[in-house]
Amino acid sequence: MSEEEPLSKSQRKRDMHDLQELGLALSELPNERIRALNLPETLERALLEVKTFKAHGAVRRQMQFIGRLMRTVDAEPLRAYLDRMAGVSREAVAHHHLCEEWRDRLVADVAAVDLFATQHPAADRQQLRQLVLGAQREKLAEKPPRQFRELFRAITRILDDEHLTPSDDSDSNEESP
Repeated sequence: MSEEEPLSKSQRKRDMHDLQELGLALSELPNERIRALNLPETLERALLEVKTFKAHGAVRRQMQFIGRLMRTVDAEPLRAYLDRMAGVSREAVAHHHLCEEWRDRLVADVAAVDLFATQHPAADRQQLRQLVLGAQREKLAEKPPRQFRELFRAITRILDDEHLTPSDDSDSNEESP
């Protein structure tokens, strides 16, 4: 359609339903992830409140309200974020591989914690160092990889939080290990 032609009523309804579905997907995120998205205050509050509703009608009305609020924000970055969280985009796969590379590098050499913390200032050096040493001990003792997995989750959280920060538009977060 050209820009002169108005959208049909059916298309507007489809668009509104798409925004409601996007809002539903956002409302299923953990509260701290919703807060990290830097959404308008009313939308953020509505997404957090819908989790407290039990009645189907109340949830449906709240989702309609969220759909209306979603019209005021750019939905594409939110869709891309959800795709990335679901692991369906190329960016998500690359991000996952980056986290794995960092984890493997840190486990191989605990001194790499300083390099990681330098490149990612939000990182807690002490926590990372403890997780790395724990993962190394687990590997030597041939125990289940609990600390190894927790290290991966910590790295992923750090890189995810940096990716969500809107003030940093540079690609400095995509540095390889």
